[in-house]
Amino acid sequence: MNSEKLIIFLKAPRPGLVKTRLAASLGINAAASAYRTMVETLLTGLRGVAPVELRFAPDDAREEIQPWLREGWTARPQKDGDLGQRLLAAFSEAFAEGSRQVIIIGSDCPSVAPEDIRAAWGALADHDLVLGPAADGGYWLLGMQRLHECLFQRIPWSTGSVLEETVRRATEANLRLHFLRTLRDVDTEEDWRAFLSKPA
Repeated sequence: MNSEKLIIFLKAPRPGLVKTRLAASLGINAAASAYRTMVETLLTGLRGVAPVELRFAPDDAREEIQPWLREGWTARPQKDGDLGQRLLAAFSEAFAEGSRQVIIIGSDCPSVAPEDIRAAWGALADHDLVLGPAADGGYWLLGMQRLHECLFQRIPWSTGSVLEETVRRATEANLRLHFLRTLRDVDTEEDWRAFLSKPA
């Protein structure tokens, strides 16, 4: 077992299931297509990173996720529960299987690069927790070298205070924190157009 593991949370690109804020202006089919493009951009950029596990939702989406797997990558469902419960399960299973540095990212930020993942792994050598701040008040990356359950319980998920509350919990637990660069999720039509305007 490799001591490092990257887990990517993603969803099946089904109309009505993904990018609901984007769908409000583009429509559900265009939003699903946009999400597929975002995920493929992200995974193509990270194709040299291993080992990678895709954690997908819903649980019956394995066939839809299969084309996104690269050589050496694995996939399993996220299971039930809120985001905190699903993150906790993913970290717990990765550590139980022998990983020592575990990083989880989502699929809403296609600009995450291999350099970001390597920087996170490097920081975990002498930090307890690595966070990639998102411009909306959340985070696009969470990395740990052992499980800290306090970071997943009673967090106000899907709000602008997720990062702030996570940092507060980490500080109370005397965890050594390291921050990566701030990135912006693609959630709105403005975000989507900004993403499309960037060079490939």
